[in-house]
Amino acid sequence: MLMRRLGLLLIVLFIPVLADAQDTSFSRMDVFDLEWVASPQISPDGAHIVYERRGMDVMEDQRTSKLWLMEADGSNHVKLTDRDVSESSPRWSPDGSQIAYIGGTEDDGAQIFIHTLEPRSNVQHTQLDNSPSGLAWSPDGTHLSFTMHVDAEAPQLVEPPEAPEGADWADPPRVENRLNHEQDGSGIRPFGHTHLFVVRADANGGPPRQLTDGDYDHSGPAAWTADGSALIVSGNRHDDAEREYRNSELYRVALNDGSITPLTDRFGPDYAPRTSPDGETIAYLGYDDEVQTYQLTRLYTMNPDGSDVQAVDTGLERSINSFVWDEEGTGFYVQYDDEGVSHLAHIAADGTVTDAATDLGGTAVGRPYTGSADFSVADDGTIAINQSSPYRPAELAVTARSQDATRLTDLNGALMEQRTLGQVEAMRYTSTEDGRELQGWVVTPPDYDPDRTYPLLVEIHGGPIGHYGPHFAPEIQLYAAAGYVVFYPNARGSTSYGAEFGNLLKNDFSGGEYQDIMDGVNELVEDGTVSEDSLYVTGGSAGGTSAAWITGQTDRFQAAAIQKPVINWISKTLAADNYYAYANYRYPGQPWQNPMDYWDVSPISLMESVNTPSLVIVGQEDLRTPTWEAKQWYHGLKLRGVDAMYVEMPGSYHFIANRPSQLISKVDHVLAWFERYR
Repeated sequence: MLMRRLGLLLIVLFIPVLADAQDTSFSRMDVFDLEWVASPQISPDGAHIVYERRGMDVMEDQRTSKLWLMEADGSNHVKLTDRDVSESSPRWSPDGSQIAYIGGTEDDGAQIFIHTLEPRSNVQHTQLDNSPSGLAWSPDGTHLSFTMHVDAEAPQLVEPPEAPEGADWADPPRVENRLNHEQDGSGIRPFGHTHLFVVRADANGGPPRQLTDGDYDHSGPAAWTADGSALIVSGNRHDDAEREYRNSELYRVALNDGSITPLTDRFGPDYAPRTSPDGETIAYLGYDDEVQTYQLTRLYTMNPDGSDVQAVDTGLERSINSFVWDEEGTGFYVQYDDEGVSHLAHIAADGTVTDAATDLGGTAVGRPYTGSADFSVADDGTIAINQSSPYRPAELAVTARSQDATRLTDLNGALMEQRTLGQVEAMRYTSTEDGRELQGWVVTPPDYDPDRTYPLLVEIHGGPIGHYGPHFAPEIQLYAAAGYVVFYPNARGSTSYGAEFGNLLKNDFSGGEYQDIMDGVNELVEDGTVSEDSLYVTGGSAGGTSAAWITGQTDRFQAAAIQKPVINWISKTLAADNYYAYANYRYPGQPWQNPMDYWDVSPISLMESVNTPSLVIVGQEDLRTPTWEAKQWYHGLKLRGVDAMYVEMPGSYHFIANRPSQLISKVDHVLAWFERYR
């Protein structure tokens, strides 16, 4: 246990150094050297693995993704193609001779490519108008299905006058008539809908064929029926689809005539269909929408015609994030999160649960989220996974049922061997609110001295429907390298602890969560790990909202960094890109129906009590927690005479750290602000 008991706290002066704090500490520019393994796909015969190798381009200041191939024993590790553009979403053909993937091009945008292993070839297979997604091979390997957005004309209320030849007139106004018309990260959504397509996968090729149409959206990957005559796809084809945005059904789409037959019919999402190897059963994910903040996703089975729907009893009481049929075609491999850690388990036909792997994921770029926890299973039961630790981003590993995983890559070994990282330890403590057990993680500075008392930096996760875990996180390591003990908790409302725990924040955002966070802080202070006089708090999105709420409840923190927060739930709910998704699920009714229910959980309601010097950070293009949310907090602080600064990241959306240099800049600003109050 890293904490110690002292009758007298030893208060020491510590001055953090930004950037390269120590020669062996994790430093700012190390961010550009990190690499992550994602989407490992093992060939049907278990002989080869292809995966996405993600990294950072220091010259272009952007994230990269390239496909790499190796033998399943770790040998012959090579780049799949000689292309120097983005590559993602690899999918093996049924016979294992080809890999379909989505690749960037210089002129045509993202397209479908097919890579043949012997004789080696790499062919651009499509010339699509928009980016494809959800690739799936037909059982006989002759076709590929995918989904793609199909453009439609934007509405116009009037016919604009025609400008004279050579005149320089303003662009015509944008006219909008949709409920969901913006998307954080991409801006104004194009008019149209996402539909299901199929294209030949042989040398003859040919144009893709659109299988669905209408004013409805569909999502892939679709599941082929065993005989290849139809596809099972998730979509929302209800009359009120726009307002039933959480609702979706599974549909059978016949290839011969395009006829569409609904297979499910309930209020709630049904998605991710997979056909059993014998073609007799369809498995899928979903839940009955009970209109609450957090709901467990469950695994179901049904007959190909939609009859005899059965919930699979996993005995886990955790959301199933993804699954595949096992090699016998009678059970499943399921991926789920439990207490911050991502697991892979096998569910046998008789309900027996066997652990297959743990610590999946580790692809989050900045903070200690799980990221993409990916796996695939070969016909012989060999499993390819991406696996992480608190000290390594995701690496490639193989395992099998009831066997330990074997790591095949060490992409970050050369860097990490030269770095002294902050040590990460789980922390369990008891809530003074209701006595329930809580969990968080404590990261100590490199070369931690247990005889010293350190400043504490509290970092709160977003969501709040989400969670942190023991994963490598560049931001956390940079804070530790600057001399802080970092505490990141999974307070009530966090996922991976069951439905009841996740729903504790319904109608009470930042209520009980505040005490959960402070209980952890108090324990670290009381056992002498950190100094009461050196407390600092930050967080992003819902974590930024919580950090702001905290400063309205207590003056114990020397400084705060409020990142991309919701400050006023009324303005957020009516104007953010997902404005339509909050009423009743988070708070009762719409803001105009119950304004005080929204106001009483808004940090702005506490402004009169805030005295903590605060830095406010937001992305200039943020549509999820727009700039006016951050400005309300900043302007309130300035009007009250509380020391404050406002930082706006140019061109950045809600994920401020989308570009590597902005991740570094964000951390630098947080540390510089805290240093002013050390």
